[in-house]
Amino acid sequence: MPKKTCQLIINSGNDYVIAVKDNQPKLHRHIQRIAVQNKATSRYIQTEKTRNRLTTTTVEVFHDLNGIDPSWLGVKSLIRVERTGTRAGKPYHEVVCYISSLIHTAQEFARGIRGHWSIENCLHWVKDVVFKEDDSKIRKGNAPANLSILRAIALNILRRNGHTSITIAQRFLSNDIDKILAFVG
Repeated sequence: MPKKTCQLIINSGNDYVIAVKDNQPKLHRHIQRIAVQNKATSRYIQTEKTRNRLTTTTVEVFHDLNGIDPSWLGVKSLIRVERTGTRAGKPYHEVVCYISSLIHTAQEFARGIRGHWSIENCLHWVKDVVFKEDDSKIRKGNAPANLSILRAIALNILRRNGHTSITIAQRFLSNDIDKILAFVG
């Protein structure tokens, strides 16, 4: 996310928690360095077993902003999230860094970041995997955005009508215009 976006968010009176990825290599390396050299202001560790996964998540918050480019407007916290565990018996390890205009505890940031992933899993994953949005060949003009909106509307209609599995709902409704129209009637 560009620095200008941070400025727009702050200037509009809002706050942000933004993932720092490889497209911001200097900032990403700096947060990693801060995490190694300094003691976290706040730390939260959670172990969770769900389905075939065992995950330990460590969230650390740092307030040492020395070396952060001042054009990252509003930065008050650096957050490092480390996840280790097993998925289907295979080990994995990932580290994700964030910047934020908020000052919270590691537990509060963990709750917010986790909440974001539930949105990702409930909306974006379904649109990408079930509705195959990423495979769409439609790329010109407003058509991709318009189709994305239609997919979101369809998803909301299905969920509002009690369908928790969108794949099963698709199979149930396939080629039955009367069932489909009953949802919107």
